[in-house]
Amino acid sequence: MLKEIVIAIQSYADAHKFIVKHKLWKWIYIPGLIYTILFLAGIYLFWTTSNSAIEFVLLKTGVKGWLDRMHDRWLNFFFIVGQIILRLILLLFYFSLFKYLFLIIASPVFAFLSEKTDSILNGREFPFSFKQLLKDIVRAIKLTFRNMLWQSVYLVSLLIISFIPLFGWITPMVSMLVECYYLGFAMLDYNSERNRMSAQASIAFIGHHKGLAIGNGLVFYLLHLIPIAGWLFAPSYAVIAATLSLHKARESQILIG
Repeated sequence: MLKEIVIAIQSYADAHKFIVKHKLWKWIYIPGLIYTILFLAGIYLFWTTSNSAIEFVLLKTGVKGWLDRMHDRWLNFFFIVGQIILRLILLLFYFSLFKYLFLIIASPVFAFLSEKTDSILNGREFPFSFKQLLKDIVRAIKLTFRNMLWQSVYLVSLLIISFIPLFGWITPMVSMLVECYYLGFAMLDYNSERNRMSAQASIAFIGHHKGLAIGNGLVFYLLHLIPIAGWLFAPSYAVIAATLSLHKARESQILIG
């Protein structure tokens, strides 16, 4: 899996060279601008609601009142750390919901961009069919809702675990890996869709190559540390990098199926 993660990470540099060489900038800017606007709206919504949500939970469970009565420095320390962890997990949860909304909106553009990359790489054209396009969009939406459900189950479970002192401290890292996997899954699935793999076959295939998905999602989120430019480039770069990583993995003969 480590080799696949390395391939996925390196594919972002390859994606940049690929975009420059084949002048694909218009397919970067259009979805990137939409994504940036939605991302800023999502972050604003998170900061305006997360404090209220955490305060509500602490008051309703009686935890805040209990800590006030105990006057214990260590308990207060664990409580503060727990709040930070809880806020990080909530941020990932918010971001996850926002991500799936964007993937549904942008799925036709991303499917085209993935197809365009594959077409250039292999020197072949994929015949356009409006009927097939509609089928692909419906398939992508169904799979997006399936992934959103499973990821929500995992994140809610981790949210509960985060209340456990010490053990809960690792939950942000685990949550991040889950988030990376499902983001990378979505980017890799455009290739499965184009090759007429069923949803179940795609789930099994990507499940065998978790490293490619995790590596792709990891760089996608790291790009968010670069304000504006990172947000603008992250989505389309991720789609192209996913297609290139599969191509490179095939050449390295590490693909199964």
